[in-house]
Amino acid sequence: MKVLATAFAGICFVVLAAAQDTRKVVEPSIPPACETLKARIGRAAASIAPEDEGKLDTTRIQAALDACPAGRAVVLDRTSERTDVFLSGPLELRRGVVLVVARGAYLFASRNPRDYDLKPGVCGTITEEGHGCKALIDGDGVADAGVMGDGVIDGRGGETILGQNISWWNLADVARAGGSQNNPRLIALRRCDNFTLYRITLMNSPNFHVGYNVGNGFTAWGVRIWSPERARNTDGIDPGNSTNVTITHCYIHTGDDQVAIKAPAGAPTTHMSIVHNHFYTGHGMSIGSPTDGGASAIRVADLSIDGADNGLRIKSNITRGGLVDDVVFEDVCIRDTANPILMDTNYSAHVSKEYSKPPVFRNIVVRNVRVEGGGKVTLEGLDAAHRLGIRFDGVLFDDPANIQVSAKHAEVDTGPGAFNLKVTGTDVTVTGSAGKSVKNACTGKFVDFAFR
Repeated sequence: MKVLATAFAGICFVVLAAAQDTRKVVEPSIPPACETLKARIGRAAASIAPEDEGKLDTTRIQAALDACPAGRAVVLDRTSERTDVFLSGPLELRRGVVLVVARGAYLFASRNPRDYDLKPGVCGTITEEGHGCKALIDGDGVADAGVMGDGVIDGRGGETILGQNISWWNLADVARAGGSQNNPRLIALRRCDNFTLYRITLMNSPNFHVGYNVGNGFTAWGVRIWSPERARNTDGIDPGNSTNVTITHCYIHTGDDQVAIKAPAGAPTTHMSIVHNHFYTGHGMSIGSPTDGGASAIRVADLSIDGADNGLRIKSNITRGGLVDDVVFEDVCIRDTANPILMDTNYSAHVSKEYSKPPVFRNIVVRNVRVEGGGKVTLEGLDAAHRLGIRFDGVLFDDPANIQVSAKHAEVDTGPGAFNLKVTGTDVTVTGSAGKSVKNACTGKFVDFAFR
């Protein structure tokens, strides 16, 4: 997989069909500007000069957002090719207002952890609880807002935290030994109905790039997300406790889940469409790990996964499990991925004293999927009382002899399309009649990641 610096092309005005988002989703448009701000500093290589680190634009950007009427946009635009950067600490979005980063302009995150503190002195440290930082862009209860444009928002996660000798990503690595890193997210949204991300490039977040929680109506269209494979906890887009979500025409290259649908206890997690996307390095198209609130009516279609750790994954455990039901993965092309299909009811990334929430995955359909290369397929229900229910319809492996299978407590149905993998294991039943079907050609599915 190559990373190219070419122009993005080819988004068409279409209506997404046969999807589980109940809205009629069409390509968004950028609203007219209420104010256009001009950059005052410029890039130095991939960053900015040390003497510019204190020249924050936070106040003037926030003032423009506060003054902008609903239905309009605050535009961040470069002044010249050499004056193209806005430097900011946390910003708060406003109802009905869109923040636009214009083509050729960059919004850089401040490297000063004190700018992000939720409690004095906590951001940029390791604590037991974590969650000690504000996000760079925060929305709470702001309906009909958005972040758009052909420019770049860069969280600078690989750069040294001011006042320390460690980067945000290195801090996350240190936290593997115990505790949680307090790193800011790039965009954090709560109760933001009808929110739109459009065409924006998001890069190098110190933590998750986009979190969307407790909302009705979220669209990410033509978004490009990039962080290096080594960058821990840099999820692409994580919708949770929300309904009517569409993620489409996006390119996502991360160090963690490209998309992670989270379903903790609370508002429903349902009616989501992840369609027409390309994934690269990362931990895959995931549901979980919290599923105790239940997740349902999820459709993933027309997806390529190229060089990831995981492909199609549902993950949970007995500390945070619940029902995952009515999920369809369809028209998916996977290559060079260690775990192309991973149904994991014993995901153990977190430990809790509460062991009374068994995960149940049922009515999971994998249809018209091609897997190139070797790897491992995991099909594991929790126990005999909480079995995995999954159907394979037209799922073909180019090299089934090099696919390791781990299966237990599973009801596997096959057909009517072909399925060429032998599945056996403890408390595993295989039923149905897998027929013959043409292997997904995957023509044009694997494309290079390209910055605009």
